[in-house]
Amino acid sequence: MLMKIGTIEIKNNIFLAPMAGITDITFRRICRSWGAGMTYTEMVSAKGLYYNDKKTAELLARDVEETPSAAQIFGSEPDIIEAEAQKALSYGADILDINMGCPAPKIVNNGDGSTLMKKPELAQEIVRAAVCGAKGTPVTVKIRSGWDEDNINAVDFAKRMQESGAAAVAVHPRTRMMFYSGRADWDIIKEIKSKLDIPVIGSGDIFSAEDAVNMLEQTGCDAVMVGRGAQGNPFIFRQISELIKTGGVKFYPSGRDRLDAALYHARMLCRDKGEARGIKEARKHLAWYIKGVPGAGEIRTRIFEAQSLAPLEKIIREASERE
Repeated sequence: MLMKIGTIEIKNNIFLAPMAGITDITFRRICRSWGAGMTYTEMVSAKGLYYNDKKTAELLARDVEETPSAAQIFGSEPDIIEAEAQKALSYGADILDINMGCPAPKIVNNGDGSTLMKKPELAQEIVRAAVCGAKGTPVTVKIRSGWDEDNINAVDFAKRMQESGAAAVAVHPRTRMMFYSGRADWDIIKEIKSKLDIPVIGSGDIFSAEDAVNMLEQTGCDAVMVGRGAQGNPFIFRQISELIKTGGVKFYPSGRDRLDAALYHARMLCRDKGEARGIKEARKHLAWYIKGVPGAGEIRTRIFEAQSLAPLEKIIREASERE
């Protein structure tokens, strides 16, 4: 389903969530090839941009054809957010997204990420500063349901984000203290959608096409954001699209499909980042791809022993031939 965030048109409402250490340029490219309508960079420190950190710049790199896409930044100092907004967008992103939901201790302990759920006034200052710095580029915000069970404030918080100029809000309805445990409370997404005029993007517990469609139907959200459900499973974007368009899922990847996709992912990582680094980063992805493939345990062990692309290709080809 075609949708818009601010002035930006998006071909469908099936998004890939930003995930630290996961959604690099390679993975985003692969998920787009399977039908993701919108992709986000890994979260990038506004301070890192301010101090010209080389790793920060690498995280914002994108393919020319990766559009529309969002650059996600985090930080808690409005002046730095405003000053660095254009730098974050200079790599070609169409949207600037602010992370106010990351629960990781190293982020929270610096006053960033989901800490801002406890500081709605500061969060508003940050959004206003980002909007000013973005100079017409839409600014969006990703939030959680609150800090803990005694402080669930996502509805009021989301309203404040809209009032401050946010063009859309993505909601992961778990508290910070839950991290990724328990169940996401989709009713919070539904309530936020009923209160806001800007698009609301739902996130949390989408591990199948049926989950995505159920979220759309139960909450009325404008788009779904797939996170952990896409790890080793970029096929989910095609499956969600099929279910939305036809009422049924036609494509279910075979073991060989999974192995082929795993090998392609490894090759792309080596191409994008060099073989030594690419092989190391491929391991976690390949372990996800081969879940459910006969002999997955043995394949995984051999994959983690491979030090270069050639033996890795041999391992996967041999496993594929047994399918």
